[in-house]
Amino acid sequence: MATAAQSVRRERRPRRGTASILLTFLGSMNLAITLLVALAVASVIGTVLQQGQPYPDYLLKFGPFWFEVYKALGLYDVYSAPWFLFILSFLVVSTSVCLVRHTPFMWKEMTRFREHQQERSLRALSHRSEWDVAMDPGAAADTAEAALRRHGFRVRRKPRKRGELVAAMSGAANRLGYVFTHLGIVVICVGGLIDGNVLLQWQYWTGDLTVETRDIPVSQVDESSRLPPRPGAFRGNVTIPEGGSAGVAFLRMGEGYVVQELPFRLKVEDFRIEHYDTGQPQSFESDVVLQAPGLEEPIEQTIRVNEPLEYNGYAIYQANFGDGGSRLDLRLWPLDGGEPATMEARVNGEAPLPDSGPRLEVTDFSVFNIHPRPDAVNNRDVRNVGPSFTFRLRRETGEAVEYRNYMQPVAMDGGRYYLSGMRRSPADEFRYLHIPADPDGELDRFMALLEQLRGEESVAAAADRAMQDIGVEQEQVRRQVAREAHGMIDTLLESGFDAVLEQQRQRAEARAGEAPERLMDFYRLVLERTLWEAYARVLTREGSDPAEPTEEDLVFYRDAITAMTALADYGAPVFLELTNFDHRQATGLQIARAPGQNVVYTGALMLTVGVFLLFYVAHRRMWCWVRPGANGAHVLLAGSSHRDPIGFARVFERLQADLAQRFRPHGPADSTGARPGERQ
Repeated sequence: MATAAQSVRRERRPRRGTASILLTFLGSMNLAITLLVALAVASVIGTVLQQGQPYPDYLLKFGPFWFEVYKALGLYDVYSAPWFLFILSFLVVSTSVCLVRHTPFMWKEMTRFREHQQERSLRALSHRSEWDVAMDPGAAADTAEAALRRHGFRVRRKPRKRGELVAAMSGAANRLGYVFTHLGIVVICVGGLIDGNVLLQWQYWTGDLTVETRDIPVSQVDESSRLPPRPGAFRGNVTIPEGGSAGVAFLRMGEGYVVQELPFRLKVEDFRIEHYDTGQPQSFESDVVLQAPGLEEPIEQTIRVNEPLEYNGYAIYQANFGDGGSRLDLRLWPLDGGEPATMEARVNGEAPLPDSGPRLEVTDFSVFNIHPRPDAVNNRDVRNVGPSFTFRLRRETGEAVEYRNYMQPVAMDGGRYYLSGMRRSPADEFRYLHIPADPDGELDRFMALLEQLRGEESVAAAADRAMQDIGVEQEQVRRQVAREAHGMIDTLLESGFDAVLEQQRQRAEARAGEAPERLMDFYRLVLERTLWEAYARVLTREGSDPAEPTEEDLVFYRDAITAMTALADYGAPVFLELTNFDHRQATGLQIARAPGQNVVYTGALMLTVGVFLLFYVAHRRMWCWVRPGANGAHVLLAGSSHRDPIGFARVFERLQADLAQRFRPHGPADSTGARPGERQ
C-alpha cells in the first residue's frame, strides 16, 4: 500500500519544464561560484603573463611548442580572448537571473514585519522573556513600542483577538547587501565587456579586419588595417621623436597590429630623462601639445609616469622611451683589406653598404651603457662605458646578423678594447669580439696590421725577413716558404687557428711521411715569425723600434692575433666604428580609451557597499505579544536574528533590562522582571 501511495504521489507531482530547469541552473550559486573562480584564474594568468607583447618575444620565452599552446588558448591577450568574454557574458546572465529570482523575496524580507506570528511560535524562540504587569494592555503595548524605538527598531502594531502584537525589526539594509552585491558583479562584468571591445574582436575573428604584419610606414598601411575614430575601447602605443607628431596609435592584435586613427594630433616638444647612479632611468617626461578641431587653443601639458594627459575620454600615458632617429657618423674598416670609407646612417633606417655590400639596418642607439666595474663589490659600483649602437647586416638572401658596437674602447683585464657583439639569432646571447686599441685609443694599429696580413706582397716580405732570421739561405726555399706562410695566414683569417693547425698537419704528413712533428714545428715557427715581422713593419711605420718593443707593444700584439683568429666567426665584411652622433630621443606613449571604466568603478562601489551591508549589518526581529492578564497585562518579548548571535544576545539583554525597569512585575519574578523558569 505504501509503495502504491508513493507511486501516486510521484505521478501527481508536476513535471518541471525546460525553461524552469534552465532558470534554476542559471541562477544557481554553484554556477556563479564556478564562473567567478574561472575569472579569478584567468585574471591571475593575465597578471603574471605580460599581455600584448610581440609574438616573437613569447616565442623566444616559451619555445615553439608552448608558444603555440598558449597562443591557441589566447593567453597573450586574456582579457579579449573569446573564452574569457564568454565566461564574462555567462556570469552576467547567471547573476542577473539570480538577482531577478531572489530580489522580490529580499524586498519582502525588508518590508514585512511578520505581524502574523502566534504566541506559541514566539515561545519556541531561544531569546524570550515574559512579564505580568499591573498595567492596561494598551499602555503596556505603548511602553514596549517606545522601548523598541529607543533601541533602533522600526515598529508596527497589529491588534489580535486575544491581545496586540508589537512587531519590530532593524538592519533591513542587510537584505539590500544581497541585491547590491549581485548587482555590483553584473555592472562590473558589463564594464569589462565594454572595455573588452567585443565588436573589434568580432571583426578580427571574422576576418573583416586585416592585421598588418609588415614593418612599414603608417602611410603605407592598407585601409583594411585601419580603424577610424570610434567610441569603443582600445589601448595602443605610439613612439614620437622630439619635434615630431602623430595622429594614430598602434594596437597589437595577433601576429601584427592595426592602426587606430585618433580625433586629435600629438606633438612632442621635448623629452627629458634622469638616471640613478646605477644608470637605471629615474624619471622621464614629455612636453606634448594636443591639437584637435574642437579646441580653441591647443592643450600643452607635461606627461609623466602616472600623470597622464586626459582629453575627451582619452588617457595619454608616459610609457617608455627610445631612439627617435639619431644620426650616426660611421667609419667602415674593410676586414679584407683596403682603405676605410665613411657613411651616415640613422637609427630605424637602412641603407646599402658601399661597394654593393649587405644592407645596413640600424635598430637602436644608446648614449649610456652602465655596467658593473670589473672589481665591483656591489651592484652600485658601476661605470659608464659610453655610447653604443645596434645594427643588422642583411644579405640579399634575407639572412641577417645582428651586431652591437661600442664607440669608445673599454678598459678590461689590463687593456683597452673596442667591443663588438655578434649574434645570428635574437634567441642567442651576444658574443663579443675584443679588438685592442692602440696607444692613442684608436683602431689604426690593428687595422694596419690586418692590412699587412691581407696583402700578398707584404706577407711575402714578412716571410722573407722571417726566413733570414731563421737562417734559411736558399732563395727557392724562401719563395716556397713565403707562399706557405701566405696560405697559413689566409687560413688563419678565414677559418681560425684550429684550421691552420689542421692544414699544417696535413702538409707535414704528406711531405714528411712517418715523422711530421719536426716539419709541423717548422711551419709553426714560420707562422709566428711572419706574424711578428708584419707587426714589426707596423711599429716601424709608427716610429717605434721593433727590436726593443715595450710591454704594451707585446700585449697589443698578443691581443691583436687573438682577435684576428676570431674574425672567421665575425661574419661581417667590415667593422663599423662610430665616430660621431647627433642624438635624437623619442617618447613612447600609451593611448587608452576605456568607456567601461566608470561602469566598473560604479560596480565596484556597489559591490563594496553590498559586502559591507552583508557582513556588518545584521537583520534582527523583535516581537512583543501583549494580552490581558489576571491583574493587568501579560507581556511576552521574543526575538531572532540569522547573523551575529553574540551581538544579538547583547541587544536583547539591553532591551529586556529596559522593559524590566518600566514594567511593574506582578507575582514571583527575578530581578530583571522575568518570571522564574521562563527566561532562556
